[in-house]
Amino acid sequence: MTFKINGVAVATPQTFDVTYSDIDADTSGRNANGTMIRDIIVKNKTKLSIKWPQLSQAQSKVILDASNGDFFTVTYPDPLTNGDVTKTFYAGDRSMGHYSWHPEFNAYAIRDLGFDCIER
Repeated sequence: MTFKINGVAVATPQTFDVTYSDIDADTSGRNANGTMIRDIIVKNKTKLSIKWPQLSQAQSKVILDASNGDFFTVTYPDPLTNGDVTKTFYAGDRSMGHYSWHPEFNAYAIRDLGFDCIER
């Protein structure tokens, strides 16, 4: 499986967690008896929490550039479908740290690049 952001193959993340959320209408809530009444607008909206442990600056730039738009696609292995899916997301805050000079990369290494992708 090739992990892709906006159609661009990127380094395989070390971890990515999948969260599915049901989105309720504003009319959902508890009635006078305390019984929950739900008006579900959509089921299984997806959030991906993605993290790469160590990357070269060039690898980091590919990921950051591909996820820089207001919205972008991500192709990933989806547990619900038991296959690869492509969905449209937007990014939460992107964070990363810098290692010192890394001779293998001949550049500074990036550590712990990570962000959430929230389904549109």
